[in-house]
Amino acid sequence: MKRKRSYSRVTKQALSVFGKLIRVGRTERGMTAQDLADRANISRTTLYNIEKGEPGPEIGTVFEVATLVGVRLFDVDESELAIHNARLDEKLTLLPKSVRASKQEVNDDF
Repeated sequence: MKRKRSYSRVTKQALSVFGKLIRVGRTERGMTAQDLADRANISRTTLYNIEKGEPGPEIGTVFEVATLVGVRLFDVDESELAIHNARLDEKLTLLPKSVRASKQEVNDDF
């Protein structure tokens, strides 16, 4: 039996806002739910869940639907997104490949 995952209030609100932005974008473009679902190659039920702010749909699917209706991701345009991506690649190169839990107890009793 699959356990139901719980989400924080902030996560639920963010999903709801993002879903509403997608619905507004679809409506402003005069697209029916079926049109957008067909274009994104998903079912109308999946689109309904995205617009409702459900946490179940895959993030790639949600981002693709958002892009199709003109919802900007990360509040930047495509060229800025590429720049941010390159900078983060550089930063990740400088960071350790993995993080291990510290085995030493820190003595912070001054």
